Order: sequence, then C-alpha cells, then structure tokens
Amino acid sequence: MSGSLPPDALPDDLVDLIARRFRVLGEPMRIKLLDQLRRLPATVGELQAALSASQQNVSKHLGVLHDAGLVRRRKDGNFVRYEIADPAVFELCEQVCGGLHRQLSELEELLHPTDPKRGVT
Repeated sequence: MSGSLPPDALPDDLVDLIARRFRVLGEPMRIKLLDQLRRLPATVGELQAALSASQQNVSKHLGVLHDAGLVRRRKDGNFVRYEIADPAVFELCEQVCGGLHRQLSELEELLHPTDPKRGVT
C-alpha cells in the first residue's frame, strides 16, 4: 500500500484553513458577536452594550472575525459598522445546532425511555 492520499483527500493547505475557521468560531464571544450581527450591522459600542462586554474585548474579537473574512467594516459617518461578510457561517452554525439537538434527543430517550404500551415515560 502506497503512502499517497486518495484522490478526494483534502490538501494540507485547505485542512489548515478549515482548522483556522473552526478555531475562530471556537470562542463563545465570537459566536455572540456573529449572532448580534446577524440581526443588523452594528458599531463596537452597540455590540458592547448588547453583550455587556468591554470595548477592548469586543474590538479584539471583531478583529479576529474580520481577519478571518467573516465580518467586514463599513464607515458610517464618524462610526465604523460591522456586518456579516460571509453568511455561510450561519449554515455551519445550523448544522452544529441540528447535530446538538439530535444528540440531546437521543440522550433524553436513553435517560427516559418511552413506554410503548402507555406512550409515557
């Protein structure tokens, strides 16, 4: 058996990019920021108030999201508004949420099996 990869294997560079995207999304504050920006574009101050977080913390995480290409900045008078640059990130979140819901349902069924005769637990 040779050491070569199957023809459909992901190249290492792509694997590194995918891992980076997951690391970016692995921080709860970044998920909260994306969730807020899903509703409408916002300034750092607006996000700070909505999330009860420090300006420094919000700015730091927005910078990471911006560098990853998930949000973009738009000048609005004296302010900078952040908005979603890659809405596909929400498809990934929906996939994760769907998987979590399935796991929780399966766990609930294991912990509290339904009695088929009575239809109750």
